[in-house]
Amino acid sequence: MSFTAVIINRPVKIQKESGDILKKKTSLSGRLKSGDESALEEIMDKYTPLASAIIYNIGRGILQKEDIEEAVTDTFISLWKNSSKTDDDTLKGYICCIAKSKAFDKIDSVKRNMGNDFEEEEPADDFSLEGYIEQKAVNEVLGKIVDELGSPDREIVIRYYYYYQKISVIAEKLSLSPDNVKTRLYRARAKIKKKLFEGGYFDEE
Repeated sequence: MSFTAVIINRPVKIQKESGDILKKKTSLSGRLKSGDESALEEIMDKYTPLASAIIYNIGRGILQKEDIEEAVTDTFISLWKNSSKTDDDTLKGYICCIAKSKAFDKIDSVKRNMGNDFEEEEPADDFSLEGYIEQKAVNEVLGKIVDELGSPDREIVIRYYYYYQKISVIAEKLSLSPDNVKTRLYRARAKIKKKLFEGGYFDEE
């Protein structure tokens, strides 16, 4: 049976294999790179809720349950095919990036099939943190910078950049207007860019 068939037909809750001593001696990403399907099963057990949440937040109001499930499956198929690009430090961030991409792919597919125009929010800015989140050293610096933002800016940044929630959703959750959220996000972005630039992590054009 092909790997794609295995991943599509697997139960939602994976029963992990036990008694394999070699698993304890090899990193999860290392096993994944070597083609160990049980490593992928462990990763899916751990990160399926995260991938599902990201895809749900991006496709909220557009994607149905089946669409989300398909996008989650596509996320881990892509991870398997591109396992050489991962290591233990960047695995979580890489999965987040794939999930985000698959969510937008699925939205495009739904729009083409439905033939309808969906009203989507424009991003509040063009600054993306994904590339920095994937880097362990920079991610630690980002965590400190975000913590220094204070409330509610800290939560806005986390919801927008880490959980990919839409402006309208963040506004509703925090009892703020969408315009207020956009303004705070813009100012927070400027502060983050400045701190990263000062630390030598970001090159301004």
